[in-house]
Amino acid sequence: MVASIADVPARSRSTVRTLGGLLLALGGISLPFGSWLDSFAGLGHLIGNELIYWGLVAALLFYVVKVERRPLASVGFRRPGWMEWLLAFGTGVLILACLGLIYYVVFPALHWSENQQLAKVSTIPYWLNCLIVIRAAVSEELLFRGYAVERLQELTGSRLLAGALSCTVFTLDHVSYWGWHHVLIAGTAGVILTVFYLWRRNLWASMLAHFIVDAAAFLLG
Repeated sequence: MVASIADVPARSRSTVRTLGGLLLALGGISLPFGSWLDSFAGLGHLIGNELIYWGLVAALLFYVVKVERRPLASVGFRRPGWMEWLLAFGTGVLILACLGLIYYVVFPALHWSENQQLAKVSTIPYWLNCLIVIRAAVSEELLFRGYAVERLQELTGSRLLAGALSCTVFTLDHVSYWGWHHVLIAGTAGVILTVFYLWRRNLWASMLAHFIVDAAAFLLG
């Protein structure tokens, strides 16, 4: 069916809005706020850095509802069932097993270490570390998975390409602090989390899986 003239501008406006949202989501979270604020310079710097990320989350949710005029279900906020929670737990455990293999087998074999970065993380108060772990699960799953995957698939027509693009940005965003060897860590976690989201399309479940990984790594050690 040939599209009417009135339909073309409407689709164009929708595409522009989607591109704007992707710029906000992927572009926003990719900015090196931690370096600009020198986040480890003090408690105030760390809190300021976290407030920026929460502000980005709020801005994107506002964008979806008020600018795109779409429901939050369009970015994965769907009611999870018991199966989603169970699979989320299993996904978190799977990621931990894979990362444990990398940290304790691959890294030593390659003489790689993240002790310097981990030493800085260990100086963060425990209560703030808890908030950071929650924020990371919420913000990264919303921005990289819920929004980016959904909108990139709409633009490209390919769920594989959408997952690959969002996962690539997610992986590279961890390089600025952790270093290039962390690509192996972030890439492994990113691939599994992306596949899980593409399978279940439930952002709450993805957030839980992400939280399990970061909580085990930074709160239970």
